[in-house]
Amino acid sequence: MIRRTFVQLVLASTILAAGIPAATAEPAKPGVVIQVSDGDTKSWNQALNVIKNVQAEYGKDKVDIELVVFGNGSGMLKFDSPLANRIEDTLASGASVSMCENTMRGQKLTKADMHPKVGYVKAGVIEIIEKSRQGWTVVRP
Repeated sequence: MIRRTFVQLVLASTILAAGIPAATAEPAKPGVVIQVSDGDTKSWNQALNVIKNVQAEYGKDKVDIELVVFGNGSGMLKFDSPLANRIEDTLASGASVSMCENTMRGQKLTKADMHPKVGYVKAGVIEIIEKSRQGWTVVRP
C-alpha cells in the first residue's frame, strides 16, 4: 500500500514537472486542415461538405478548420467560381479559407481574381506541413 502510494506520488510529480495537463483538464480544440489541389468541382464540393460535417459533429466553436487551396484547385477560390456562395457560407461558419500565393504567381493570378474574403498563405504545402506538425489532422477529400 505504501509502495503504491509512493509510486503514484512520483508519477504525479513527474507529470506536473513535465507540464503535462491533468486528466481533468479540457482537451485542446482539434484542428483540421483540408487540402484542395485539383480542379474537379466534385472534389471542391466534397471538401466543403467535409467542413460542414466536421463542424456539425464537433460544434463550430469547438474545432479549428482551415481549407488550404493550391495548384489546380485555384479555380475554387476565384471570384467567379461556381462555388462562390458556398465559400461565403464556409467563411461565415468560422472556418478559414487560404489560397497559396505560390500558385497565384505561377498561374498569374492576382487578389482581384480571387474571392474577396479568402486569406492567403505563402505556400499551401508548407501551411499544411506546419499544421500537421502542430498536431492538426490533414484531410484530402
